[in-house]
Amino acid sequence: MHNQAVFILAIESSCDDTAASVLQNDKVLSNVVANQLIHNQYGGVVPELASRAHQQNIVPVIDAALRKANIQKEQLSAIAFTQGPGLMGSLLVGSSFAKSLSLALNIPLIAVNHMQAHILAHFIAEEDYTKPTFPFLALTISGGHTQIVRVNDFFDMEIIGETTDDAVGEAFDKSAKILGLPYPGGPLVDKYAQLGNPKAFAFTKPKVPGLDFSFSGLKTAILYFVQKKVAENPDFIAENINDICASIQHTIIEILMDKLKLAVKETGIKQIAIGGGVSANSGIRNTLKEAEKKYGWETFIPKFEYTTDNAAMIGIVGYHKFLLENFETSSVVSKARIQF
Repeated sequence: MHNQAVFILAIESSCDDTAASVLQNDKVLSNVVANQLIHNQYGGVVPELASRAHQQNIVPVIDAALRKANIQKEQLSAIAFTQGPGLMGSLLVGSSFAKSLSLALNIPLIAVNHMQAHILAHFIAEEDYTKPTFPFLALTISGGHTQIVRVNDFFDMEIIGETTDDAVGEAFDKSAKILGLPYPGGPLVDKYAQLGNPKAFAFTKPKVPGLDFSFSGLKTAILYFVQKKVAENPDFIAENINDICASIQHTIIEILMDKLKLAVKETGIKQIAIGGGVSANSGIRNTLKEAEKKYGWETFIPKFEYTTDNAAMIGIVGYHKFLLENFETSSVVSKARIQF
């Protein structure tokens, strides 16, 4: 069976993007994402609006993914979906559709951990992309997660460091909000940072033991810094936006790199892979590439389309679970929080 072509339809609906992808074995045939712009006016994702938008988008998105892949639904080998973590209402839309379709087609149902998918996205077959070999260290950075994971095999992963409070993506977005930038602010901080001086302003890095992270204190420090400077000069933000963003980004990257260097020292593993929405940040990507020469690391940086929430990463996990015949029944439940 496994020598034949395996076609996986993957569905991702953990937050505010409705995504569907079709994979033939480990190769992506289509990867379609529908964004929800309605949240921009609220400065963040509104869960109820997100789940309603998923209901509107899911059929057209899956139809587009199948058509783009030139695959009939009868050719599918299995349906993979995001079980968690994520927003419960959003997850339920994807899981309900996946369950219904797997029953209708009488094909296996595969549940996928969203954070494991960010890591295993590195195993999507791409031209001119070298895949990491086991074991390697994965830095998963997103709006809700900041983790260092020791990856021993496809489904043998151990979190060796994680945030004790806020995630790095939240630190970027909240900093942007403090500066009056629109949501989502993280990409805008990155954009302005490329034009500024990263040493213009100094922010104290939190002292957290071991491999764990903390970003709540940094957010507070940035807030007080901006409030003080604006009280002295009402035009401070407008006049210094590039330098402020560059300094914030530089501090966050230093925090991440300090922990990565410690993780390499403790484990002896010099293969580093990044994943999650914040791994699209140009400063982080550039710093990791420089680390190859500076520290002798081998770094793995995914294509932009596989960094933010997408269904191709769900599909690659689905494919490897299919090979192991790791299937679920329709009684499987979605989980807002899920064991790694």
